Amino acid sequence: MSEAAMELLAIEARRFKPYPAYKDSGVEWLGKIPVHWEVKPFKTLLLRNDSGVWGDDFDDEGMIVLRSTEQTVNGNWVIEDPARRKLSVREASAAQLELHDLVVTKSSGSELHIGKTSIVDERVTGLRCCFSNFMQRLRIAPPNNPRLYWRLLNSPVAREQLVFLSSTTTGLGNLNGSILGAIRVPVASDSEQRSIAAFLDRETARIDALVAKKERVIELLQEKRTALITRAVTKGLDPKVPMKDSGVEWLGEIPGHWEVERIKWAARMESGHTPDKKVESYWVGGDIPWVSLGDTGQLREVDYIADTAVMTTSDGIAHSSAHILPAGTVVFSRDASIGLCAITRAGMAVSQHFIGWVCSARLQPEYLLFVLRSMTQELERLTMGATVRTIGMPDVRSLVTPIPPVPEQKRIVLHVQKNRSKIDALVAKVRDAIDRLKELRTALISAAVTGKIDVREEVS
Repeated sequence: MSEAAMELLAIEARRFKPYPAYKDSGVEWLGKIPVHWEVKPFKTLLLRNDSGVWGDDFDDEGMIVLRSTEQTVNGNWVIEDPARRKLSVREASAAQLELHDLVVTKSSGSELHIGKTSIVDERVTGLRCCFSNFMQRLRIAPPNNPRLYWRLLNSPVAREQLVFLSSTTTGLGNLNGSILGAIRVPVASDSEQRSIAAFLDRETARIDALVAKKERVIELLQEKRTALITRAVTKGLDPKVPMKDSGVEWLGEIPGHWEVERIKWAARMESGHTPDKKVESYWVGGDIPWVSLGDTGQLREVDYIADTAVMTTSDGIAHSSAHILPAGTVVFSRDASIGLCAITRAGMAVSQHFIGWVCSARLQPEYLLFVLRSMTQELERLTMGATVRTIGMPDVRSLVTPIPPVPEQKRIVLHVQKNRSKIDALVAKVRDAIDRLKELRTALISAAVTGKIDVREEVS
Protein backbone atom coordinates (compact mmCIF):
# COMPACT_ATOMS: atom_id res chain seq x y z
CA MET A 1 0.00 0.00 0.00
CA SER A 2 1.35 3.48 -0.88
CA GLU A 3 2.33 6.04 1.77
CA ALA A 4 -0.61 8.21 0.64
CA ALA A 5 -3.00 5.32 1.16
CA MET A 6 -1.55 4.63 4.61
CA GLU A 7 -1.98 8.29 5.53
CA LEU A 8 -5.59 8.27 4.35
CA LEU A 9 -6.28 5.04 6.19
CA ALA A 10 -5.03 6.75 9.35
CA ILE A 11 -7.36 9.68 8.65
CA GLU A 12 -10.30 7.30 8.23
CA ALA A 13 -9.36 5.51 11.45
CA ARG A 14 -9.68 8.87 13.25
CA ARG A 15 -12.95 9.74 11.47
CA PHE A 16 -14.54 6.41 12.45
CA LYS A 17 -13.97 4.96 15.88
CA PRO A 18 -12.02 1.69 16.24
CA TYR A 19 -13.45 -1.45 17.83
CA PRO A 20 -13.19 -1.56 21.64
CA ALA A 21 -10.61 -4.37 21.66
CA TYR A 22 -8.34 -6.17 19.23
CA LYS A 23 -6.34 -9.38 19.06
CA ASP A 24 -3.54 -10.66 16.85
CA SER A 25 -5.05 -12.44 13.86
CA GLY A 26 -1.98 -14.66 13.48
CA VAL A 27 -1.97 -13.68 9.79
CA GLU A 28 0.68 -11.15 8.79
CA TRP A 29 -1.31 -9.52 5.99
CA LEU A 30 -4.35 -9.03 8.24
CA GLY A 31 -2.63 -7.76 11.38
CA LYS A 32 -4.86 -7.16 14.37
CA ILE A 33 -8.59 -7.82 14.11
CA PRO A 34 -11.54 -7.15 16.47
CA VAL A 35 -11.41 -9.51 19.43
CA HIS A 36 -14.75 -11.15 18.62
CA TRP A 37 -13.85 -11.87 14.95
CA GLU A 38 -12.47 -15.18 13.78
CA VAL A 39 -9.92 -16.13 11.15
CA LYS A 40 -10.70 -19.11 8.96
CA PRO A 41 -9.38 -20.75 5.79
CA PHE A 42 -11.40 -19.30 2.90
CA LYS A 43 -12.45 -22.79 1.80
CA THR A 44 -14.60 -23.13 4.92
CA LEU A 45 -16.77 -20.25 3.66
CA LEU A 46 -17.25 -21.63 0.13
CA LEU A 47 -19.95 -23.73 -1.49
CA ARG A 48 -18.03 -23.88 -4.78
CA ASN A 49 -14.39 -23.36 -5.70
CA ASP A 50 -13.99 -24.43 -9.32
CA SER A 51 -12.38 -23.58 -12.63
CA GLY A 52 -14.15 -22.58 -15.83
CA VAL A 53 -14.43 -23.89 -19.36
CA TRP A 54 -13.32 -22.92 -22.85
CA GLY A 55 -15.14 -25.40 -25.07
CA ASP A 56 -14.24 -26.58 -28.55
CA ASP A 57 -14.54 -23.58 -30.84
CA PHE A 58 -15.95 -20.11 -31.33
CA ASP A 59 -19.66 -20.18 -32.12
CA ASP A 60 -21.82 -17.11 -32.85
CA GLU A 61 -24.79 -18.96 -31.37
CA GLY A 62 -22.84 -20.44 -28.45
CA MET A 63 -22.63 -19.55 -24.78
CA ILE A 64 -20.89 -16.38 -23.62
CA VAL A 65 -17.68 -17.32 -21.84
CA LEU A 66 -16.31 -14.40 -19.83
CA ARG A 67 -12.55 -13.89 -19.79
CA SER A 68 -10.17 -11.84 -17.70
CA THR A 69 -10.38 -9.14 -20.39
CA GLU A 70 -14.01 -8.56 -19.36
CA GLN A 71 -12.86 -7.69 -15.82
CA THR A 72 -11.55 -4.28 -14.78
CA VAL A 73 -8.60 -3.94 -12.40
CA ASN A 74 -10.92 -2.85 -9.58
CA GLY A 75 -13.25 -5.84 -9.98
CA ASN A 76 -16.06 -4.58 -12.21
CA TRP A 77 -17.30 -5.94 -15.55
CA VAL A 78 -16.88 -4.47 -19.04
CA ILE A 79 -18.80 -6.79 -21.36
CA GLU A 80 -18.65 -5.30 -24.87
CA ASP A 81 -17.55 -8.04 -27.26
CA PRO A 82 -17.50 -11.28 -25.24
CA ALA A 83 -16.40 -14.63 -26.65
CA ARG A 84 -19.13 -17.09 -27.59
CA ARG A 85 -17.98 -20.69 -27.42
CA LYS A 86 -19.41 -24.06 -28.36
CA LEU A 87 -19.95 -25.85 -25.05
CA SER A 88 -21.41 -29.22 -24.24
CA VAL A 89 -24.56 -29.28 -22.12
CA ARG A 90 -22.48 -30.54 -19.22
CA GLU A 91 -19.86 -27.80 -19.58
CA ALA A 92 -22.48 -25.06 -19.86
CA SER A 93 -24.34 -26.31 -16.82
CA ALA A 94 -21.21 -26.66 -14.71
CA ALA A 95 -19.77 -23.22 -15.55
CA GLN A 96 -22.88 -21.05 -15.70
CA LEU A 97 -22.56 -18.19 -13.25
CA GLU A 98 -25.12 -17.41 -10.59
CA LEU A 99 -25.93 -14.15 -8.84
CA HIS A 100 -23.24 -13.10 -6.32
CA ASP A 101 -20.64 -15.66 -7.50
CA LEU A 102 -17.09 -14.28 -7.22
CA VAL A 103 -14.85 -14.77 -10.27
CA VAL A 104 -11.09 -14.49 -9.77
CA THR A 105 -8.41 -14.06 -12.45
CA LYS A 106 -5.91 -16.78 -11.63
CA SER A 107 -3.37 -16.49 -14.45
CA SER A 108 -1.72 -13.31 -15.74
CA GLY A 109 1.65 -11.80 -16.52
CA SER A 110 0.63 -8.56 -14.80
CA GLU A 111 0.49 -7.93 -11.07
CA LEU A 112 -2.37 -5.50 -11.79
CA HIS A 113 -4.55 -8.34 -13.04
CA ILE A 114 -3.65 -11.44 -11.04
CA GLY A 115 -6.26 -11.97 -8.34
CA LYS A 116 -8.71 -9.32 -9.55
CA THR A 117 -12.16 -10.41 -8.50
CA SER A 118 -15.56 -9.56 -9.97
CA ILE A 119 -18.95 -10.26 -8.45
CA VAL A 120 -21.73 -11.59 -10.65
CA ASP A 121 -24.62 -9.14 -10.99
CA GLU A 122 -28.00 -9.19 -12.76
CA ARG A 123 -26.44 -8.13 -16.06
CA VAL A 124 -24.17 -11.19 -16.10
CA THR A 125 -26.92 -13.59 -15.11
CA GLY A 126 -29.23 -12.00 -17.67
CA LEU A 127 -26.72 -12.89 -20.39
CA ARG A 128 -26.45 -16.46 -19.06
CA CYS A 129 -22.66 -16.24 -18.90
CA CYS A 130 -20.12 -18.94 -18.19
CA PHE A 131 -16.49 -18.26 -17.24
CA SER A 132 -13.18 -19.28 -18.77
CA ASN A 133 -10.62 -21.79 -17.55
CA PHE A 134 -8.21 -18.96 -16.67
CA MET A 135 -10.59 -17.91 -13.91
CA GLN A 136 -11.79 -19.44 -10.64
CA ARG A 137 -15.37 -19.26 -9.36
CA LEU A 138 -15.90 -18.87 -5.62
CA ARG A 139 -19.46 -19.23 -4.33
CA ILE A 140 -19.82 -17.93 -0.78
CA ALA A 141 -21.84 -20.06 1.63
CA PRO A 142 -24.73 -18.34 3.47
CA PRO A 143 -25.01 -16.51 5.76
CA ASN A 144 -21.62 -15.00 4.78
CA ASN A 145 -21.85 -11.89 2.62
CA PRO A 146 -20.47 -12.19 -0.94
CA ARG A 147 -20.15 -8.41 -1.40
CA LEU A 148 -17.98 -8.17 1.70
CA TYR A 149 -15.57 -10.83 0.42
CA TRP A 150 -15.61 -9.25 -3.05
CA ARG A 151 -14.42 -6.05 -1.38
CA LEU A 152 -11.87 -7.95 0.67
CA LEU A 153 -10.33 -9.79 -2.30
CA ASN A 154 -9.98 -6.53 -4.25
CA SER A 155 -8.47 -4.61 -1.33
CA PRO A 156 -4.70 -3.95 -1.39
CA VAL A 157 -4.10 -6.14 1.67
CA ALA A 158 -5.55 -9.18 -0.13
CA ARG A 159 -4.34 -8.39 -3.65
CA GLU A 160 -0.74 -8.03 -2.50
CA GLN A 161 -1.02 -11.41 -0.80
CA LEU A 162 -2.49 -13.02 -3.93
CA VAL A 163 0.31 -11.56 -6.06
CA PHE A 164 2.85 -13.01 -3.61
CA LEU A 165 1.20 -16.45 -3.59
CA SER A 166 0.92 -16.51 -7.39
CA SER A 167 4.57 -15.68 -8.13
CA THR A 168 6.45 -18.10 -10.39
CA THR A 169 9.95 -18.26 -11.80
CA THR A 170 8.59 -17.67 -15.31
CA GLY A 171 7.21 -14.23 -14.44
CA LEU A 172 3.63 -15.38 -14.98
CA GLY A 173 1.31 -15.29 -11.99
CA ASN A 174 -0.72 -18.42 -11.34
CA LEU A 175 -3.35 -19.00 -8.70
CA ASN A 176 -5.49 -22.10 -8.25
CA GLY A 177 -8.38 -23.31 -6.16
CA SER A 178 -6.10 -24.76 -3.49
CA ILE A 179 -4.27 -21.46 -2.97
CA LEU A 180 -7.48 -19.45 -2.88
CA GLY A 181 -9.11 -21.93 -0.51
CA ALA A 182 -6.15 -21.91 1.85
CA ILE A 183 -5.83 -18.16 2.38
CA ARG A 184 -6.99 -17.14 5.83
CA VAL A 185 -9.73 -14.50 5.95
CA PRO A 186 -11.42 -12.55 8.73
CA VAL A 187 -14.94 -13.64 9.65
CA ALA A 188 -17.41 -11.44 11.52
CA SER A 189 -20.99 -12.30 12.42
CA ASP A 190 -23.44 -12.35 9.53
CA SER A 191 -25.21 -9.17 10.75
CA GLU A 192 -21.87 -7.38 11.04
CA GLN A 193 -20.86 -8.54 7.57
CA ARG A 194 -24.09 -7.06 6.20
CA SER A 195 -23.40 -3.78 8.00
CA ILE A 196 -19.86 -3.51 6.62
CA ALA A 197 -20.99 -4.37 3.08
CA ALA A 198 -23.84 -1.85 3.21
CA PHE A 199 -21.54 0.83 4.63
CA LEU A 200 -19.00 0.29 1.85
CA ASP A 201 -21.70 0.30 -0.84
CA ARG A 202 -22.89 3.66 0.45
CA GLU A 203 -19.49 5.26 0.98
CA THR A 204 -17.94 4.07 -2.27
CA ALA A 205 -21.02 5.30 -4.18
CA ARG A 206 -20.58 8.70 -2.52
CA ILE A 207 -16.90 8.86 -3.45
CA ASP A 208 -17.56 7.60 -6.98
CA ALA A 209 -20.14 10.36 -7.46
CA LEU A 210 -17.58 12.97 -6.37
CA VAL A 211 -15.01 11.49 -8.77
CA ALA A 212 -17.54 11.59 -11.61
CA LYS A 213 -18.25 15.28 -10.94
CA LYS A 214 -14.56 16.12 -10.97
CA GLU A 215 -14.00 14.11 -14.15
CA ARG A 216 -16.78 16.18 -15.74
CA VAL A 217 -14.94 19.33 -14.65
CA ILE A 218 -11.84 18.05 -16.44
CA GLU A 219 -13.88 17.39 -19.58
CA LEU A 220 -15.18 20.96 -19.53
CA LEU A 221 -11.69 22.37 -18.97
CA GLN A 222 -10.32 20.32 -21.85
CA GLU A 223 -13.15 21.56 -24.08
CA LYS A 224 -12.21 25.11 -23.07
CA ARG A 225 -8.57 24.33 -23.87
CA THR A 226 -9.46 23.02 -27.33
CA ALA A 227 -11.70 26.04 -28.01
CA LEU A 228 -8.87 28.38 -26.96
CA ILE A 229 -6.46 26.82 -29.44
CA THR A 230 -8.98 26.56 -32.26
CA ARG A 231 -10.15 30.14 -31.86
CA ALA A 232 -6.62 31.54 -31.80
CA VAL A 233 -5.24 29.66 -34.83
CA THR A 234 -8.33 30.11 -37.02
CA LYS A 235 -9.65 33.57 -36.03
CA GLY A 236 -6.60 35.35 -34.65
CA LEU A 237 -6.36 37.53 -31.54
CA ASP A 238 -8.05 40.73 -32.77
CA PRO A 239 -11.86 40.43 -32.50
CA LYS A 240 -12.31 43.59 -34.63
CA VAL A 241 -10.25 42.48 -37.62
CA PRO A 242 -12.20 42.21 -40.94
CA MET A 243 -12.98 38.58 -41.82
CA LYS A 244 -13.36 36.65 -45.07
CA ASP A 245 -14.61 33.23 -46.08
CA SER A 246 -11.69 30.81 -46.12
CA GLY A 247 -13.36 28.54 -48.66
CA VAL A 248 -12.65 25.61 -46.33
CA GLU A 249 -15.61 24.20 -44.43
CA TRP A 250 -13.83 23.32 -41.18
CA LEU A 251 -12.04 26.69 -41.06
CA GLY A 252 -15.00 28.95 -41.80
CA GLU A 253 -14.14 32.65 -41.73
CA ILE A 254 -10.56 33.81 -41.16
CA PRO A 255 -8.97 37.28 -40.88
CA GLY A 256 -9.03 39.02 -44.23
CA HIS A 257 -5.25 39.46 -44.44
CA TRP A 258 -4.48 35.76 -43.84
CA GLU A 259 -3.75 33.24 -46.57
CA VAL A 260 -4.98 29.64 -46.85
CA GLU A 261 -2.76 27.02 -48.45
CA ARG A 262 -2.22 23.31 -48.52
CA ILE A 263 0.28 22.44 -45.81
CA LYS A 264 2.55 20.78 -48.36
CA TRP A 265 3.10 24.17 -50.05
CA ALA A 266 4.28 25.82 -46.84
CA ALA A 267 6.18 22.84 -45.45
CA ARG A 268 8.13 20.02 -47.07
CA MET A 269 6.23 16.80 -46.56
CA GLU A 270 8.29 13.72 -45.67
CA SER A 271 6.98 10.17 -45.37
CA GLY A 272 8.52 7.58 -43.08
CA HIS A 273 9.74 4.00 -43.24
CA THR A 274 10.67 1.07 -41.01
CA PRO A 275 14.07 -0.58 -41.46
CA ASP A 276 13.85 -4.38 -41.64
CA LYS A 277 13.00 -5.60 -38.11
CA LYS A 278 14.74 -8.93 -38.75
CA VAL A 279 18.16 -7.34 -39.22
CA GLU A 280 19.76 -6.85 -35.80
CA SER A 281 22.32 -4.31 -37.02
CA TYR A 282 19.48 -1.95 -37.89
CA TRP A 283 18.24 -1.82 -34.28
CA VAL A 284 20.66 -3.22 -31.68
CA GLY A 285 22.57 -0.37 -30.03
CA GLY A 286 20.59 2.18 -32.00
CA ASP A 287 21.14 5.85 -31.17
CA ILE A 288 18.94 7.55 -33.78
CA PRO A 289 15.46 8.44 -32.46
CA TRP A 290 12.72 6.84 -34.59
CA VAL A 291 9.15 8.06 -34.06
CA SER A 292 6.66 5.19 -34.19
CA LEU A 293 3.27 4.14 -32.82
CA GLY A 294 5.18 3.14 -29.68
CA ASP A 295 5.35 6.87 -28.90
CA THR A 296 1.57 7.33 -28.95
CA GLY A 297 1.40 7.85 -25.19
CA GLN A 298 3.75 10.80 -25.03
CA LEU A 299 2.42 12.34 -28.25
CA ARG A 300 -0.93 12.73 -26.47
CA GLU A 301 0.73 14.85 -23.78
CA VAL A 302 3.65 16.83 -25.19
CA ASP A 303 4.35 19.57 -27.73
CA TYR A 304 7.96 18.49 -28.24
CA ILE A 305 9.45 15.01 -28.55
CA ALA A 306 13.08 14.42 -27.59
CA ASP A 307 13.24 10.68 -26.91
CA THR A 308 11.51 7.78 -28.64
CA ALA A 309 10.49 4.30 -27.53
CA VAL A 310 12.65 2.70 -30.23
CA MET A 311 15.98 3.80 -31.70
CA THR A 312 17.44 2.77 -35.02
CA THR A 313 21.05 2.72 -36.20
CA SER A 314 22.91 4.49 -38.97
CA ASP A 315 23.03 1.10 -40.71
CA GLY A 316 19.23 0.94 -40.56
CA ILE A 317 18.94 4.42 -42.07
CA ALA A 318 21.47 3.61 -44.80
CA HIS A 319 19.64 0.47 -45.90
CA SER A 320 16.06 1.72 -45.89
CA SER A 321 13.88 4.53 -47.14
CA ALA A 322 13.91 6.09 -43.69
CA HIS A 323 15.97 9.24 -43.31
CA ILE A 324 16.76 11.70 -40.55
CA LEU A 325 14.52 14.75 -40.43
CA PRO A 326 15.84 17.96 -38.87
CA ALA A 327 14.97 19.29 -35.44
CA GLY A 328 11.81 21.36 -35.59
CA THR A 329 9.97 18.90 -37.83
CA VAL A 330 6.27 18.52 -37.07
CA VAL A 331 5.51 14.78 -36.96
CA PHE A 332 1.91 13.64 -37.48
CA SER A 333 0.36 10.17 -37.09
CA ARG A 334 -1.84 9.10 -40.00
CA ASP A 335 -2.67 5.57 -38.76
CA ALA A 336 -4.33 4.12 -35.63
CA SER A 337 -4.50 7.14 -33.27
CA ILE A 338 -4.80 9.63 -36.11
CA GLY A 339 -3.69 13.23 -35.71
CA LEU A 340 -1.25 12.87 -32.81
CA CYS A 341 1.55 15.32 -33.40
CA ALA A 342 4.61 16.96 -31.85
CA ILE A 343 7.74 18.88 -32.80
CA THR A 344 11.08 17.08 -32.85
CA ARG A 345 13.81 18.37 -30.54
CA ALA A 346 16.60 16.73 -32.54
CA GLY A 347 17.21 14.95 -35.81
CA MET A 348 14.83 11.98 -35.99
CA ALA A 349 13.48 9.40 -38.40
CA VAL A 350 9.80 8.39 -38.52
CA SER A 351 7.95 5.18 -39.31
CA GLN A 352 5.59 4.77 -42.26
CA HIS A 353 2.71 5.52 -39.88
CA PHE A 354 3.86 9.14 -39.65
CA ILE A 355 4.27 12.19 -41.79
CA GLY A 356 6.95 14.76 -41.11
CA TRP A 357 6.48 18.40 -42.13
CA VAL A 358 9.63 20.50 -42.35
CA CYS A 359 8.31 24.04 -42.18
CA SER A 360 9.48 26.82 -44.49
CA ALA A 361 10.27 30.32 -43.20
CA ARG A 362 6.59 31.22 -43.79
CA LEU A 363 5.24 28.75 -41.24
CA GLN A 364 6.15 28.39 -37.58
CA PRO A 365 6.28 24.74 -36.41
CA GLU A 366 4.37 25.58 -33.21
CA TYR A 367 1.63 27.34 -35.17
CA LEU A 368 1.26 24.35 -37.51
CA LEU A 369 1.17 22.04 -34.48
CA PHE A 370 -1.79 23.92 -33.03
CA VAL A 371 -3.57 24.01 -36.39
CA LEU A 372 -3.25 20.22 -36.70
CA ARG A 373 -4.71 19.82 -33.21
CA SER A 374 -7.65 21.99 -34.24
CA MET A 375 -8.72 19.86 -37.18
CA THR A 376 -10.02 16.87 -35.24
CA GLN A 377 -13.42 16.92 -36.93
CA GLU A 378 -11.85 17.19 -40.37
CA LEU A 379 -9.60 14.21 -39.68
CA GLU A 380 -12.63 12.25 -38.44
CA ARG A 381 -14.42 13.08 -41.69
CA LEU A 382 -11.49 11.82 -43.76
CA THR A 383 -11.40 8.49 -41.88
CA MET A 384 -15.15 7.98 -41.52
CA GLY A 385 -16.27 4.56 -42.71
CA ALA A 386 -12.76 3.21 -43.16
CA THR A 387 -12.31 -0.42 -42.07
CA VAL A 388 -8.74 0.34 -41.01
CA ARG A 389 -8.41 3.81 -39.52
CA THR A 390 -5.89 5.64 -41.65
CA ILE A 391 -5.56 8.81 -43.68
CA GLY A 392 -4.37 8.08 -47.20
CA MET A 393 -1.55 10.06 -48.73
CA PRO A 394 -3.87 11.90 -51.19
CA ASP A 395 -5.88 13.18 -48.21
CA VAL A 396 -2.70 14.10 -46.32
CA ARG A 397 -1.55 16.13 -49.33
CA SER A 398 -4.91 17.92 -49.41
CA LEU A 399 -4.78 19.17 -45.78
CA VAL A 400 -4.80 22.95 -45.54
CA THR A 401 -3.70 25.53 -43.00
CA PRO A 402 -4.34 29.22 -42.53
CA ILE A 403 -1.14 31.25 -42.78
CA PRO A 404 -1.02 34.55 -40.91
CA PRO A 405 2.07 36.77 -41.17
CA VAL A 406 4.93 35.20 -39.23
CA PRO A 407 4.99 37.87 -36.45
CA GLU A 408 1.28 37.21 -35.91
CA GLN A 409 1.88 33.45 -35.82
CA LYS A 410 4.41 33.99 -33.05
CA ARG A 411 1.97 36.14 -31.04
CA ILE A 412 -0.73 33.50 -31.45
CA VAL A 413 1.62 30.75 -30.26
CA LEU A 414 2.61 32.75 -27.15
CA HIS A 415 -1.05 33.52 -26.41
CA VAL A 416 -2.01 29.84 -26.65
CA GLN A 417 0.92 28.66 -24.55
CA LYS A 418 0.27 31.22 -21.79
CA ASN A 419 -3.48 30.65 -21.50
CA ARG A 420 -3.29 26.91 -22.02
CA SER A 421 -0.85 26.60 -19.12
CA LYS A 422 -3.44 28.17 -16.80
CA ILE A 423 -6.04 25.61 -17.86
CA ASP A 424 -3.52 22.78 -17.56
CA ALA A 425 -2.70 23.87 -14.00
CA LEU A 426 -6.40 23.68 -13.10
CA VAL A 427 -6.70 20.24 -14.71
CA ALA A 428 -3.67 19.05 -12.72
CA LYS A 429 -5.28 20.21 -9.46
CA VAL A 430 -8.54 18.42 -10.25
CA ARG A 431 -6.68 15.25 -11.23
CA ASP A 432 -4.77 15.38 -7.95
CA ALA A 433 -8.09 15.66 -6.12
CA ILE A 434 -9.40 12.63 -8.03
CA ASP A 435 -6.30 10.63 -7.13
CA ARG A 436 -6.79 11.52 -3.47
CA LEU A 437 -10.43 10.44 -3.59
CA LYS A 438 -9.48 7.13 -5.17
CA GLU A 439 -6.82 6.60 -2.52
CA LEU A 440 -9.42 7.43 0.11
CA ARG A 441 -11.82 4.89 -1.39
CA THR A 442 -9.15 2.18 -1.33
CA ALA A 443 -8.07 3.01 2.22
CA LEU A 444 -11.65 3.04 3.45
CA ILE A 445 -12.35 -0.41 2.02
CA SER A 446 -9.13 -1.82 3.50
CA ALA A 447 -9.90 -0.36 6.91
CA ALA A 448 -13.48 -1.65 7.00
CA VAL A 449 -12.93 -5.21 5.74
CA THR A 450 -10.04 -5.83 8.12
CA GLY A 451 -11.79 -4.35 11.16
CA LYS A 452 -9.56 -1.31 11.62
CA ILE A 453 -12.71 0.85 11.89
CA ASP A 454 -16.06 0.06 13.50
CA VAL A 455 -18.90 0.95 11.12
CA ARG A 456 -21.72 -0.97 12.81
CA GLU A 457 -23.43 2.24 13.94
CA GLU A 458 -22.86 3.97 10.57
CA VAL A 459 -25.62 1.95 8.86
CA SER A 460 -29.15 2.38 10.13
